[in-house]
Amino acid sequence: MNLQLLDGKVTVAVSDQGQGRAFLLLHGGAGPGSVAGLAAALATKARVLTPTHPGFNGEPRPEGLASVGDLARAYVDLIARLELKDVVVIGNSVGGWIAAEMALLEPGRVAGIVLLNAVGIAGEIVNPVKLPPAERAAHVFHDPQRYSLAPATPEAAAVMAANHATLKVYAGQPFMHDPTLQARLARMPVPALVVWGVSDRIVDVDYGRRLSDSMPGARFATVAEAGHFPQIEQLSEVVGMIDTFSSEQML
Repeated sequence: MNLQLLDGKVTVAVSDQGQGRAFLLLHGGAGPGSVAGLAAALATKARVLTPTHPGFNGEPRPEGLASVGDLARAYVDLIARLELKDVVVIGNSVGGWIAAEMALLEPGRVAGIVLLNAVGIAGEIVNPVKLPPAERAAHVFHDPQRYSLAPATPEAAAVMAANHATLKVYAGQPFMHDPTLQARLARMPVPALVVWGVSDRIVDVDYGRRLSDSMPGARFATVAEAGHFPQIEQLSEVVGMIDTFSSEQML
């Protein structure tokens, strides 16, 4: 479905699967395909809304939508327009940063957040776009032999390049973080679970611990044999962590 958000200024394509408790699932720079498996797994017992960030996968991006904060405001509007409450917001990479901003903006509708190898605070963050595909795969996957990041067709290469350009608009300067976020996270009003693939070489496990430590009461969990996309390499384990966390947030 397509939703008109922010007084009609933004159109967002949203996949809506399953029934029950609502999860909002936010992809990172790799696009919605990087969370598709997680969405399908969660949708067996919950309602899962997965927006495609405007500008990704050929979706239009209005010029006024140009930051992670803008995306957070759009998605707060999304859950309000659908009259959703007690939403668990899950985000991978930059999607996790958006999730954190949403919780700071609208804790009344957000029951908790799950951050999967998220970015957003200052620290060492490797820019995967500057790496050749083989080296990029070694940075983001525990087992790069199983996964290819090289586009299979010219069309796929064009989509990937456009996605990278859009990500640079949203989070390119300063690169993948907001210098004010870590201090603001100290006021995080909802429970948080930070899940980290320990083989990640884009943002390492120490970065993940600092992110978790920035939020009062946040829980930190590592996933062995997984990199920047634990939801891909260790799907069942990540789903189990999310199930446990979301069950605890049911009132």
